[in-house]
Amino acid sequence: MSLNARLIKESFALVEPVAGRASAYFYGLLFAHCPSLRGMFPPDMAAPRGRLFDVLRRVVRELDSPEGLTSYLAGLGRDQRRYGFSPEHHTAAGAALLATMRRFAARIWTEETEAAWSEAYAMASRIMIDAAAAETTPPWWLAEVTGHEARCRDIAVLTLRPSQRMDFVPGQHVPVQTARWPRVWRRFSIANAPRADGTLRLHVRAVPGGWVSSALVRHTRPGDQLLLGPPAGTMTPPESDRDLLCVAGGTGLAPIKAVMEHVIASGRRPNIHLLFGVRHAGDLYDMPDLTRLAAGFPWLRVLPVVSDDPAYQGLRGRLPDVVDAFPSWTGHEVYVCGPPPMVDATVRRLRRSGVPLARIHRDADPERDRDRSDPTGTAGTPDRFLAGFESKT
Repeated sequence: MSLNARLIKESFALVEPVAGRASAYFYGLLFAHCPSLRGMFPPDMAAPRGRLFDVLRRVVRELDSPEGLTSYLAGLGRDQRRYGFSPEHHTAAGAALLATMRRFAARIWTEETEAAWSEAYAMASRIMIDAAAAETTPPWWLAEVTGHEARCRDIAVLTLRPSQRMDFVPGQHVPVQTARWPRVWRRFSIANAPRADGTLRLHVRAVPGGWVSSALVRHTRPGDQLLLGPPAGTMTPPESDRDLLCVAGGTGLAPIKAVMEHVIASGRRPNIHLLFGVRHAGDLYDMPDLTRLAAGFPWLRVLPVVSDDPAYQGLRGRLPDVVDAFPSWTGHEVYVCGPPPMVDATVRRLRRSGVPLARIHRDADPERDRDRSDPTGTAGTPDRFLAGFESKT
């Protein structure tokens, strides 16, 4: 596959700088050839156009990592079931993709390049189709909103009851669709470990221009119905008994809280250190619940961190700086979730301090970040309040 991968990467490098034009061309061809597909997409095509090249970048990047690529494509295939995507649609998409690459990489396009793309797409579509066919769970669940708590100016915590059992692993996320925006899906992390009553909670921040997030925070009430897609995500509970460091920016707390609940319920007693970072003190939306959780589990230590609020009397600073201010986290399993810049900076600091990459579990999903923007806690420096956060040993 090395020759094919080289040709694909070289041609993709020519197309990527004009991704916007190429995406518009692709969807124009696709809908002209298969008009029925248009109804599967939202009226505004901006998000699908951007998503197309997010997927292509990921696939091209992982051509040399077959195991990771297969896992990613299988997830896409399972995910496509909620849209009603069929093998015939894959054929139409493949034809449109080849025509798009041929047009925008014309300067270096050859028969060998065409063969490389054809082979790669045939492989990818086969993996996606097989994964979708093998899946036994529903393509989507109907869920009733049984609780809607406005926690602060832009954040609400929703409690949902799916109409049938939904199995998920703590730390995963689910696609959500509201009646207000048909065919528009956004992913939100599940904020609890599985419960006997089958309910799940979402922490949602409404952002300017965020269609789904704003609908969930401002226009959703108990009794409303939502659609949920299949759970996904790999930031799941640890298999080891190591102590945990959890770093959460804003509503990035949600999957981390689910993982902590699971660990606490397991009967194990590792030390868990949670750094919960926001911009303003009023954004510490879940502190009462976290305080109750810590009161029942003495091995949990919670440190709220505020970056942009001069009046805040507790620890102020950027989450990456606060993480870096402690002596060492090398013996811990680490969970990091929140805005991508915060996650990236925190992971760099942890790697530099000697934490193995295999022990760092992260989540900053690009698709979710288009509709949901969390505070990063990324200004200021740590101060004497670090002394109040108990030793990690």
